[in-house]
Parts: sequence; C-alpha cells; structure tokens
Amino acid sequence: MAELKECVLVDGVRTPNARAHPAKGWFRNLRPDELLTAVYLGLFERNPQVKPEDVEAVFCGTANQTGMQNDIARFAWLASGLPVEVPTNGINQQCPSGMAAMEHAARAIMCGEGDIYIASGVEDMMNVGMGMGMDFPPRLVEYFNPAELPMGPTAEKLSEVENISRADQELVAYHSHLRAKAARDEGKFNEEIVAVTGHDEEGNEFVCTMDQWIRDDPSLEQMAGMNPAFKPDGVVTAATSSPLTTGACAALLMSREKAEELGLSYYVKYAGGQMHGWDPTLMGLSAYNAAKKLLERKGMKASDVDVYEVHEAFSVVTLACVRNLGIAENAPFDNVNLWGGALALGHPLGESGTRLVITLANVMKNERPDAKFGMAMMCGGFGNGNASLWEKVE
Repeated sequence: MAELKECVLVDGVRTPNARAHPAKGWFRNLRPDELLTAVYLGLFERNPQVKPEDVEAVFCGTANQTGMQNDIARFAWLASGLPVEVPTNGINQQCPSGMAAMEHAARAIMCGEGDIYIASGVEDMMNVGMGMGMDFPPRLVEYFNPAELPMGPTAEKLSEVENISRADQELVAYHSHLRAKAARDEGKFNEEIVAVTGHDEEGNEFVCTMDQWIRDDPSLEQMAGMNPAFKPDGVVTAATSSPLTTGACAALLMSREKAEELGLSYYVKYAGGQMHGWDPTLMGLSAYNAAKKLLERKGMKASDVDVYEVHEAFSVVTLACVRNLGIAENAPFDNVNLWGGALALGHPLGESGTRLVITLANVMKNERPDAKFGMAMMCGGFGNGNASLWEKVE
C-alpha cells in the first residue's frame, strides 16, 4: 500500500463577514455565488503558480442548499468563468459544512487522488434564510421533542444541563468583541480577508475590507439588561448568540510535494479530522465530542494542543466545550479564540468551518509561532459536530 501523502495548507482567503440584513447589510446587493467568485479569484491572484485548470476538484460547504444556494458548488464555479472540466462537490453538514469540505479535500490529497484542491464555504443568510425549504420528517417526533430541535432552544437546554450561567455567557461575548476589535485594528485579519465591493447603510458603494459585526465598545451592563431571546425565563440573549451573517471563504490545499515543486510556501499540514453525531437537542456538545474522539484517536490529551478555535454559535457552546475539555473555565481564554469568534465576527453557516481553520493557521503562524498543534472545532445543527487538527510543518 502506498504511503499517505502530506496535505499542506498553502493559502486561505475570505470575504469580510457582513450583516444578513436587507437594508443595512454591506453585501445586500450581492449573491452568494459572487462572494465565492471573490475568494476563488483571490486565491489564484495570490498564487499565480496555480492555474484554475490545475485544480483537481472544488469542495464547497453550505448549510442551506436551496434557492440561490442550490448546487452553489457548481454554479458559483461556472459563474466565475472558471474551467468546466474542474468538478465540484457540494457538502452539507450544517454549520461544519466548510470544515467538512476541507477534510474531504485533505483526505483526497493524502490518498493520492490528486495534488491540488480548493475547499470552500459560503452562506447568505439574507437571501437564503435558516430552514428555508426545510421539511422535517414527521417521524422525528417519535424520537425527539420538535420544540427542542431549533438552535435557540438547544442553547437554552445546554445552559441548563451544563449549569452555565448567563453572566459567564456574557463574558464570552464581551471578550469576543474586544479581541476581534483588537485583531482588526492591528491588521491581523489582513492576511485572510480579500476586499469586496459592497454598499454601506446609506446605499453608497464602498470597498469592504473588514467584518461588519464587531462592536467597538461592548458593554456587560448593556448585555445584562437584554431580554432572553428564546424563552421568557431563559439565559440566552441576542448578545450571546451568533448573528445572521453573509460571507464566503476558500482554502488552497495541496500535497506537500506539489507545493515544493511549484515553489509555494506553507506553514501547517492536516493532522486529522473527526466528525461526530450527538443528541440534536443538545447540539452544542457535538463539537466537544468530536474533539474528544479526535484526541483519543490521535493518542493526545487536550493539553497537547497549543491553540484552539472553538466555534461561538452561542456563548454557552464555547463554554461547554472548553470546560469539558478541561482547557479553560471562563473568558478571557488563554489559548482559545485569540482573535475573537463568531459572536463578534459573524457566522455565515457553511463558511465558518473553513474560516475557523484559516484563522487558526494564521494565529499559529503570526500570534503563537511556538505552537505545534492547533485545533478548530464546531457544533452543528441537529447534532453534527466536527473537529480538525493541524500541525506546524517542521
């Protein structure tokens, strides 16, 4: 049997994340396929050694594959004027869809099926709302309470089961915004964001180069005064829930030997991934369980991983993950979400899994250069969890 190849991350780019709002969203006049065009062309412009026709396949993660996002993997590639000979594959794993796209590409490279792949993710939560066109199987009621399946109720249930207070959840949101603001102001996202022309709230055209959701002056006092978002006596508010967002991200993955042949630089390589299913009424724990299983399979402890990106679908999800892994108790975290998370940066569902890995790689390279291992982990709708491990190349 042939020895597995090494898969390296050559480059990754994303659009800014914009509000999914028909009057105020910076990308309200753009389609999701146009956002994918921006990141695809961005990769080729930054890596001229790679020609579009050299790509073996394109994997694209999207949570809601309907409307403008129906077979967006194929339509976006073709609408970008890119070679028809390059095949595409749409991936749906709910929120971890973009992460799953990266894992599928990495595994194909390691198995020798090809040397150059693009993994991407996109979501337009304005034009394609959550649950659009969804038709739940009626038989689900035989196994689960349908009232507990939507994302908000799962966050409330997780808060109760894990005994995580509202105040602790608000600390996560507070520090997410502070860290995202600092990272933005210090230019830490510049390496991953490609400029996209959008429209400001007054309708004026401008070049977007930063995320729209980051709050410059988050207030714990203001958060404490907000009403619960999902049930009258609940603890989860809009401040501790990731916002509706639009954005796209793409990564260029390659066999190490091909990257060397083309003279391309790289910093991290794929070290393993793990999908995991969990109780859909406690979907937030799916990320922890995916990470736990991945660590066990690698013979590692949580402390062996130097830096983490833990998805902030809700503050309670992040806290449940870090506490169960034993890597942190409360925000601010020492080695988790150092540049903020989805509460501040936004969460375009299918995009986020790709974005987390790209940000993780940049954190390892520029913020924590001594880090050997980094892990990105995500929960997903209806109990889909995923974790992705990356290792610094020696």
